[in-house]
Amino acid sequence: MSDIPALYDRIAAAASMEGEDAAVRITATYEPAGGPGDKVSPPTYPVGDEKALPYLFEERWGSDGEVEKVVLLDSRQAQANRCEEALQAEVDAGRLALPHLVLRTEAHGTPIRITSLQAPHRSRDAYFRDAITPEGTAFDKTPVGGSLKAVRPEDAGALFRHAPTDLVYGVWDSHRKLRLAPRFPRIYTSEVIGHGALGGRRAAGRSDLLVSGARKVKEADDATWVAGDGTKGTRLSELGHGSIPPSEGTSRGRGPGGVLVRSIGRTASLGFAGLARVTLGPDASPEIDRAARAVLASLALLGDRLAFGAPAVFLRSGCELVLISEVLTFVGRRRTDGLELDRADARALVVHAVERAAAAGASWVPEPVALRPNPELQKVIDESFFSAPGDDE
Repeated sequence: MSDIPALYDRIAAAASMEGEDAAVRITATYEPAGGPGDKVSPPTYPVGDEKALPYLFEERWGSDGEVEKVVLLDSRQAQANRCEEALQAEVDAGRLALPHLVLRTEAHGTPIRITSLQAPHRSRDAYFRDAITPEGTAFDKTPVGGSLKAVRPEDAGALFRHAPTDLVYGVWDSHRKLRLAPRFPRIYTSEVIGHGALGGRRAAGRSDLLVSGARKVKEADDATWVAGDGTKGTRLSELGHGSIPPSEGTSRGRGPGGVLVRSIGRTASLGFAGLARVTLGPDASPEIDRAARAVLASLALLGDRLAFGAPAVFLRSGCELVLISEVLTFVGRRRTDGLELDRADARALVVHAVERAAAAGASWVPEPVALRPNPELQKVIDESFFSAPGDDE
């Protein structure tokens, strides 16, 4: 068990650029769950060349000083989302009282929940712009919604009180057509890279023992179909029946066949210089700002430990990684100090930081802000519920 008060004091000082610590850095190495040499599946991206693999390759400097080809296995945005997902699970389990927004509704009997830890634009997402309170008041016209709409880089008090993770992972109010839409950069970053990347290949096909996919049927609007005479209408192969001859790739180019990598590394950092720029407004004392920054730093560390402190991490199908080694360090001018921090200690650190902040006058509102879609948004949700995504989605 770490000395939580001592660790808090060090982080609180660093988060306000007092002392010698500039950042917390985390470096980790992984290998595929299938073992070294097994293929892994990176995220796919649109590519201009139809013959190219749909992955993000680039050249970087290797540890030996030579240029090497790497592939992105998980982006900074995706890693932030994984931390938020882990924090949401912590909230849902009752282990963390964390301010956030939650929009609840249902579509055709299916319950739906979107929180500011899940929405793409966090608390500034269009879902919350187009939300109303249970009483029917537009969210932006409520005291909480109005205070969040009015935040500025020099006054982040409302975000700290109602959506503090926005200040950890970054937020931009791009949906409200404000002339000076506020932006808050992320203070925590992480990414997973495959080193020495080689593109893989994949052959695909399907055998159907009963049905000929060339037969045509009449398709109804509700996704059902009628057999008909078999010569007019939609081919059964388009509806999931019939065989597909084995082939490499697709009609649009090479399929995503995975990659082979020499090694896999994750690099994450919590930057104190960026954190030291966060202030809660003109009425906040230096002591209040200092305590609030310590809370945000603690949240960043907790999110990282919850998402990546386990023996393995699941990024996507075909990309489950086993943790081989991991090092946490305080980084300063010409020096590094080791940091030991497991999930239990990270939880305790957040609790201690929140208590210290409340004592200093930087309290937050742990209860989530409950919202529901306005009537027009609800109508669109209902209409879109059974629609397949378009090509541009």
